[in-house]
Amino acid sequence: MTDRIEAAAAELRPLLQNFILWARENAPGSDSNLVGSVALWHRLIASDDVGRWKQSDLRTVLLDRMPQVVEDPDAAADGMVPAIRAYLTFLSESDHLAKGSASLGDLLAELDRLEDDFVDAMEDLVVEDDEDEEYDEEESEGLGDFEPFADELSELPTIRLRPDSELAAATRGTTLIAKARDLAVWVGTERRVGETSLLDDAEIVEALAVLKLPVPEKGGASLADSVPALWNIWNLAIDLDFLQPEGEDTVSVDADTAEWPFEEDDDALDAWMAGLHSIDYGDPELEDEEATIALSGLTRALLVRVLLATGSKPLAELRTELAEAAAEYDDLGTEAWSAATAQYGDPLNPVLDWLAGYGMVEVEHDQVRLTPLGMEGVVHLVDDADIELDARPAIDAMTALDLLSFGAELPEEEADAEFAAWMELRAPEQAARDLLEAAAEDDADALIRVQAASMVGSLGDVAVPAWREALDEPSLRPYAATHLAQLGVEDAPTPTQADTHWLILDMLTISAGLGRPEFVSSLDDIGNVPNLVSLLEVIWKVPHPHLEELLEAIGKAHPDKQVGKAAKRALFKARSGQN
Repeated sequence: MTDRIEAAAAELRPLLQNFILWARENAPGSDSNLVGSVALWHRLIASDDVGRWKQSDLRTVLLDRMPQVVEDPDAAADGMVPAIRAYLTFLSESDHLAKGSASLGDLLAELDRLEDDFVDAMEDLVVEDDEDEEYDEEESEGLGDFEPFADELSELPTIRLRPDSELAAATRGTTLIAKARDLAVWVGTERRVGETSLLDDAEIVEALAVLKLPVPEKGGASLADSVPALWNIWNLAIDLDFLQPEGEDTVSVDADTAEWPFEEDDDALDAWMAGLHSIDYGDPELEDEEATIALSGLTRALLVRVLLATGSKPLAELRTELAEAAAEYDDLGTEAWSAATAQYGDPLNPVLDWLAGYGMVEVEHDQVRLTPLGMEGVVHLVDDADIELDARPAIDAMTALDLLSFGAELPEEEADAEFAAWMELRAPEQAARDLLEAAAEDDADALIRVQAASMVGSLGDVAVPAWREALDEPSLRPYAATHLAQLGVEDAPTPTQADTHWLILDMLTISAGLGRPEFVSSLDDIGNVPNLVSLLEVIWKVPHPHLEELLEAIGKAHPDKQVGKAAKRALFKARSGQN
C-alpha cells in the first residue's frame, strides 16, 4: 500500500500545486489544504485516473473513506465540501476533468446532497474525540502539537520581545526569503507551469543554479521528485506572495518582490510573518511517505522545547528527547528516525537548517538558541494554538502605550513593578508626557485613560507640565484639572461639573465591560435612586464617546423603573442633540 500511496501522491502533486495557485485567485475562501487527502483517496480507491470523477466517487470518498482517515474533523466539517467544490470547478475549467466524468453540474449537485451527511459524520468524530480526551487528556495529535505543553508554557517567566525595528532588521538578513525572492524573480512574468511537474527538467536545473542548490545525481526517481528543497522554496515564495497565479496554468513574480529586503519595517515584518508557517518545510522528507508523516511536526516540536528551556537548549538533549517523542507518537517513529539519520546524518539537520535560514535559531557549541526573531515567531505560533503565554515588550523597548495596555491587564502589584522598571529608564517629566499622549490616542479607551492618569498622578509635582498640556485634550482635561487642583497648582482651572461627569462616564464604561453585576454595583456607588435620576437629567450633555451605549445599558440593567425611564429620556435627548 505504501508504494501505491507514494505513486499516487507523486502523480497528484503537480495537479494539486496548480490547484493551489488557481484557488488563490478564484476561490480565496476555500482551504486548498483539505483537498489533498480527498484527491489521494479518490485516486487510490475510486479511479485510476485522477481527473475522472463520477457522482458515486464523491460518496465513496467523502462518506466511506474520509471518516476513517481525516485528521481534523472539525476543520473538515467547516471547509472540506467548499474546498472540493472549488477543486472540481478547477478540474472542469482547466480541462483536467477527464473523459467519462460526470458533468460539473451533476458533481456539484451530488456534493450538495452529500454535504449534510458529511458534516454529520465529521461532527460525530468530533464528539468521539472529545470523549477520548476525557479518558486521556495527555494524548497528543503528534510531534508538532503544542497542547500537551500548555501548562508548562503558561508557567514560563515573562518573555521579553524586542522592538519591531530590531526584528525587521533581522528579517532582512534571512537567507531563505532572499532565496524565495531570487526564485520568484527568475520565474518572471507569465511562466507556464506543467501538468506533470511545475517545471520541466531544464527549468529545474536553471532554478537550482539560481538557488545555488546541487543537481541530484540521476537515479530511479524523476528529477522533479528528487529536489524537495526547490519545491520548499517555491512554496515559501507563494506563502510570501512573491509568486502570484496568473490564470489557470501560469504564474508570475509579484511586482514588489525584487525590492526585498523592504525598507519599511512594517512591510518587512509582515512579509516574514506571512511565511512563518513555512517552518513545517523543515521537517525531514524521506523516501517512504509514511516515515515522512511519522516525523511531521518535528520542527515545531524542537521549537517548543527550546522555548520551554527559556530560549536555549543543548542539541544533544533535544536529539534524545525528540527521538523518544517520535517513538511515542507514531508506531513508525523509531524506524523513521533511523531513516532520517541515514539520509541526513542527523534528523535535526534539515530542521535546524530551515530555522536558521528563516532567522529563528542559532547553533553554537552544540547549543540551540532562539534568536529574538525566533522568540517572536514562536510566541505567535503558541498564540495561534490558543495557549496563554506571558509575553511583553522588553522594558527598554516598551512604549508608553505598551505599558498602559499591559498594565491594565496585570494584578496591581505586578503592574506597579512594571511601571517602576519602565520609569528607571526615563526622565519623569518626559515619561508623564509620553503616558498622557498615549492615553489621548483613542478617546474611546477609558481603561487606558484611567491607567495613564493613575501612573502620571503617582509622579507628583514633576508631572505638572504634562498635566498643563493635557488640559487642551478633551478626553484628558477632566483628569488634568482634577490632578492640578489636588497638587495646589496656582492659576490651574477649577474642575467643572462636566469634568466630574466625564470621570463618572469613564468609570461606568470600565465597569460595564466587567459584566452586569459590576455595572449595577457601580451605579449604586454613585448614589441612591433620586441622585441617579438627577445625574441622568444632565449627564446626557457630555460629549463622551460611550454616552449613548451607557445610557442604553443603564435603562436595561438598573432594577428601578424610575432610573430606567430617566435613562431612556436621557438617551433620547442625547440622540436628539446630536441630530
